[in-house]
Amino acid sequence: MATYANEQQSSGALVSEQMSALLARNWWAMLLRGLIAVAIGIFTVWMPQVSLTSLVLVFAAYMLADGILGIVAAVRAARRHERWGWLVLEGLLDIGAGVAAFAWPGLTVIVFVALVAAWAIVSGGTMALAALKMTRRDGHWLMVLAGVLSIIWGAALAFAPITGALVLTLWIGAYALLFGIVLIVLALRLRARRPV
Repeated sequence: MATYANEQQSSGALVSEQMSALLARNWWAMLLRGLIAVAIGIFTVWMPQVSLTSLVLVFAAYMLADGILGIVAAVRAARRHERWGWLVLEGLLDIGAGVAAFAWPGLTVIVFVALVAAWAIVSGGTMALAALKMTRRDGHWLMVLAGVLSIIWGAALAFAPITGALVLTLWIGAYALLFGIVLIVLALRLRARRPV
């Protein structure tokens, strides 16, 4: 019985090590995601009067870019026969949200808020779950923090869907800034650990 538990623990440590190594090799993708998020955050905070339709298009572009980068990381993992399921799921969710936002830019505030809230909650949950596969020394708590921030932000939007466009813009800007900063810090920690 103890041998089985030790084997399970060793297997879990191996999976964590593989996930951490995968993220360390692709630290640049995490950094790029963070930089894009920070840029969007600065733009939305700097110009809060932007129309909600324009904001939908900015959100759609970010979702498509984020989804493509997530799938790139998943493809690289699949080529190395490493775990890639959570990465591709997040990438597909992001691309789906981006395509929906581009297809219907005139969505009402309520529908847009519901779309963004659902994306934030699901994406944050998948990111937090993926973080559980990382080793503790590689800053997995930063990825968990990014996922939790996403879930909290999505829940806040879901509970206040009639919030004015200005407040929504500022929320999106603040979320993107925080999320991007956390991803940049995580990318720099992963870069220091990357294999040579």
